Amino acid sequence: MNGWLAAAALLLTGGVGPSLWHAARGGPGRRVVAQNYATLLLCLVFLLLAQGYGRPAYADLALVVSVLGPAGTLVFARLLLADAEREPPGTRWLTPVLTGGTAATVLPLCVVTGPGRATAKLLVIAVLLSSGGVATIRAVRRG
Repeated sequence: MNGWLAAAALLLTGGVGPSLWHAARGGPGRRVVAQNYATLLLCLVFLLLAQGYGRPAYADLALVVSVLGPAGTLVFARLLLADAEREPPGTRWLTPVLTGGTAATVLPLCVVTGPGRATAKLLVIAVLLSSGGVATIRAVRRG
């Protein structure tokens, strides 16, 4: 087991698990926020697994999750938050977790992979995660 796989295991147990728990057991607002957290963490786990196992196909999974995840969050925000609270709990932490988690994962992976097509794909994933996160935060806050 290398450091990339250890980081992926840490994100799975310490991040995705609790996010899925809150998505299943919380109120409507908390579910939307938890789904957005789980999407971000799952995408980062796929990127770490791609590097840890040396399989670039896992980065393609991260690309798909980074496109479909925010779209799913927007659908849930539209349908579930019609009568919910103005700003669900956990929303204020969404921006720092999104930017910090994406930067802390993607930048070291870009350094390790070096210049080329794989680095461009990593940067596209980072931009998609960031822009999708900003869009969902605005939708959740009804801004």
